[in-house]
Amino acid sequence: MTQPSKSIRYAVVGLGHIAQVAVLPAFAHARRNSQLVALVSDDPVKRSRLAKKYRVEATFSYGQYEDCLQMVDAVYIALPNWMHAEYTIRAANAGVHVLCEKPMAVTVEECEAMNRACREANVKLMIAYRLHFEAVNLEVIELVRRRRIGDPKYFNSSFSMTVRPGDIRTRPIAEGGGTLYDIGIYCINAARNVFRAEPKEVLAMSVNTAPQKLPNTDESTGAILRFDNERVATFVTSFNAGDVATYLIAGTKGQICVDPAYEYAESLGYELTIDGKTRRKTVGRRDQFAAELLYFSDCIGKNRTPEPSGDEGLQDVRIIRALYESAETGKAIALPPYRDANRPTIRQRIERPPVKKPDEIHVKSPSE
Repeated sequence: MTQPSKSIRYAVVGLGHIAQVAVLPAFAHARRNSQLVALVSDDPVKRSRLAKKYRVEATFSYGQYEDCLQMVDAVYIALPNWMHAEYTIRAANAGVHVLCEKPMAVTVEECEAMNRACREANVKLMIAYRLHFEAVNLEVIELVRRRRIGDPKYFNSSFSMTVRPGDIRTRPIAEGGGTLYDIGIYCINAARNVFRAEPKEVLAMSVNTAPQKLPNTDESTGAILRFDNERVATFVTSFNAGDVATYLIAGTKGQICVDPAYEYAESLGYELTIDGKTRRKTVGRRDQFAAELLYFSDCIGKNRTPEPSGDEGLQDVRIIRALYESAETGKAIALPPYRDANRPTIRQRIERPPVKKPDEIHVKSPSE
């Protein structure tokens, strides 16, 4: 691999829905330090039409991945969950930096292997937690940190959508399908960063009233996470319910309700209630993916460790695996001690204007 220039040269690996509607358009708002130079897919129609649309000269099949790695500084991994580890490790072995979609991988062992490969190759690894750069969620973390609602006592979240039958999210849990890998990870990550702490014990229950539609995975899962100082986080995720994406933090002096909380294609907002008085703040739709690219490219150019790192991704996967174990066994699962993570701060806020939704090529939205 050649040495990075001032503008970090990226390949987007995997040209599914999220890549087409969000990642590829984001390069227009990240041109300060990020350049799209290659596309990787086994669909020749996607490669041809998207290369023309975004003026990308180099396209590769998955079998040509190593050839692609010779001409880029970084890759954005937008592949199915079970492919994250392999393609991250192959990039690291070629000396290429990795921005990987969440979840980081399917198992704890895969996450550890990804971290080890990137560390040994001295390349940067960042997991694409776009809300670590988003104004509303960062302001809420800051309000809680400043004790505006007193001592935070509990966190509660609901995140649901009606998933299209046969969508990749409905694959078996062993392959990274299921509600916790896809949407529960947002609830887990938000709770950890709001409390600025790690859960000690988890308990979960999964149900399925639609086994024909969702034969391989959970329809809905309810989870409880126990933190130190007797704080608790609860959430419910579902692939067979109306669109909901919200969370609430209640403290000894007030509460914050974030609704919508997790979306990338609409405005986000929160309500802060103290002593019976409520104020609302809304932030219009923004390009959250450009923020990730700008930040990660700066980390590469300035030799900084990114937040969120591979350690952040590992911890969420560790919690997801424990929750599914609890749902299967009916028992609470204790988590091993985990050092305090490097938390997102208000200084990481990056705002870019929204992108117009592009036409999609050989992909469908995951929801009905």
